Amino acid sequence: MSVVIGTWNLENLCRPLPPGSPPSNRCAAKDEATYQAKLEGLAATIGRLAPDLLGVQEVGSHEALSDLVDRLDGDWHIALSTHPDRRGIRVGFLSRRPLTVVEDRTAFPDHLPPVRVEDDGTMIKRMGRGGLVVRWSPAPGHSVGAAVCHLKSKLLTFPGNRHSTDDEQLRARYAAYALYRRAAEAVTIRFVADQLLQGDGRAHEVIVMGDLNDEFKAATTQILYGPPGSQIGGGGFHDADLGDPRRLWNLAPRILEQGGFSRVFEGQRELIDHILVSQALLPRLERVFTGREQLPTVDGTHPAAPHDSPSDHAPVLAVLDY
Repeated sequence: MSVVIGTWNLENLCRPLPPGSPPSNRCAAKDEATYQAKLEGLAATIGRLAPDLLGVQEVGSHEALSDLVDRLDGDWHIALSTHPDRRGIRVGFLSRRPLTVVEDRTAFPDHLPPVRVEDDGTMIKRMGRGGLVVRWSPAPGHSVGAAVCHLKSKLLTFPGNRHSTDDEQLRARYAAYALYRRAAEAVTIRFVADQLLQGDGRAHEVIVMGDLNDEFKAATTQILYGPPGSQIGGGGFHDADLGDPRRLWNLAPRILEQGGFSRVFEGQRELIDHILVSQALLPRLERVFTGREQLPTVDGTHPAAPHDSPSDHAPVLAVLDY
């Protein structure tokens, strides 16, 4: 039996504001027609790709995700984080099978100190968006621990909620603040993964997925892998080592070798949406692919520019054999 898992940043799946509402910095569709068109596009893609478990990012509310489910065929189960960011967007899961929420994580691990995120000295000790952990059964007799996350964006926000600046020293500092935050969030999700692995990924089926906002070889992404070496495509991949029980394998190389990508940033294709699995799932892996959507290019100075695609990210999926 083939089971399809995937991750997709839905890019601001949010209901429009009620008529007459004052302007707001919170996520909201431009109008009802725009919202309905987005739902139609998202539903068509999900219907075509037919995932059994889909980790989603940038969901504005349970109601918005329910609106999407109403357009899908068959029965679906929803699990949604209760910890959105300041704009109201959060992560969650859609599943063909029941889900049990294990944890909705925001706090950094105890031994990780707070990180600085503003020139004024503001420190944080929690993730900007909660990381959601569920138990899921892909087939009778099997239990998978799955976590979905959306790490801090590379898109910079400067004082005054601006996305551009002519002050290069300010730009450099805020790039560092964003990196501090993304790294701390990666450490937090790795902590969650360690709990799911229980010291032996050979015996426990674990999936970590989401928008990591950086590429396969980025330092923040590699934090999630655990022991170094032995990633897919590396020289040690086919040789067992002592790190295997604690390691997560990123499926990205299987996509990159096909020329796949999940976003276009300032004209450059990049793969920033990832699926990582424990050793127990590697023998089950049949194939990995992206949704091949027509993607707009994201401009760092105008990240919310309108476009005609359902999302500015492509879904990333893997097929497992059960």
